[in-house]
Amino acid sequence: QVQLVESGGGSVQTGGSLRLSCAASGVTVSTYCMAWFRQTPGNEREGVAAIERGGFTKYAESVRARFTISQDSATNVLYLQMNNLQADDTAMYYCATDKRSNGACYSRWKSSPSTFDYWGQGTQVTVSS
Repeated sequence: QVQLVESGGGSVQTGGSLRLSCAASGVTVSTYCMAWFRQTPGNEREGVAAIERGGFTKYAESVRARFTISQDSATNVLYLQMNNLQADDTAMYYCATDKRSNGACYSRWKSSPSTFDYWGQGTQVTVSS
């Protein structure tokens, strides 16, 4: 079975930083496309960052200069380092994996959450002034 458990969310002031973690079981994070999505009430779930087999990374333009996605093969954990957080970053953040593409992420992954087979329950990030 596949389980993804997010942690590291919380409340932070504008300009602050957080590191989200996604502890994975039943899937090797370095083998498949792994991604972070976020969602606010009433809006669609949107892709934030993704990492493919081989370590190739992808980012939404809104976070490219501020967020970094990475993985630790030894502990099987996916990370999202978030710097210079802004109010618009406030959302529920979800970890997800695509086990159907042999390691590569779907080219339109940012707008295609249905591409991903498994999801965590999410961790809330709140950015305030």
